[in-house]
Amino acid sequence: MTFIPDLSTLLAFSLACFVLTITPGPDMTLFLGRTLAGGRAAGIAAFAGASTGSLIHTTLAAVGLSALIAASPEAFLVLKIGGAGYLIFLAIQAIRSGSTFKLDAKGEKKAPTLKANWLTGIGINLSNPKIILFFVTFLPQFVDAGDPHAGQKLFFLGLYFIVFATPFSLAMIFAADKLSAALRRRPKITRTVDWIFASVFSVFAVKILMTQGR
Repeated sequence: MTFIPDLSTLLAFSLACFVLTITPGPDMTLFLGRTLAGGRAAGIAAFAGASTGSLIHTTLAAVGLSALIAASPEAFLVLKIGGAGYLIFLAIQAIRSGSTFKLDAKGEKKAPTLKANWLTGIGINLSNPKIILFFVTFLPQFVDAGDPHAGQKLFFLGLYFIVFATPFSLAMIFAADKLSAALRRRPKITRTVDWIFASVFSVFAVKILMTQGR
């Protein structure tokens, strides 16, 4: 099949995917945080949103739109500010609302719905310029620019990355879910986790602002 790279390329890409998957980033911070806050389903929903965002990036990279955005200083600046702002918003929400949402008949705040977690995953993925740079600068290293099927191979590699990352991400979600019950019984520890995730989001916001385009 013309859209599948050769075996050596696929093995090298698999190794790179593994390293990237286990490297902490805004997506991982989000779905692990949502797992600790709302359980396994919330974490999976956030991860599904991030994967949906990656699928959109894959499609854009295949048709060249991501490269166009990364090459435009103005578009890239807007993306950086928007992405950093979104992470700061999530950090503030973690501190203000915390991870101990309660279902309350009096109308107090409730835990985010699965749809809300999914949409947040999409938002944090699409607003992260480092993700765009990954699809613009990393994927093409495994495709020959002169290959007439380059676009198809880029799309295949993007899908492969999502599929490859899924079992590792789900394993982390299931492990975090095991800890969530214990954390809920210890509000002080849970509150500490809130501050940790808020700090991590803030650090990533700064790193995003420092990200350079091509």
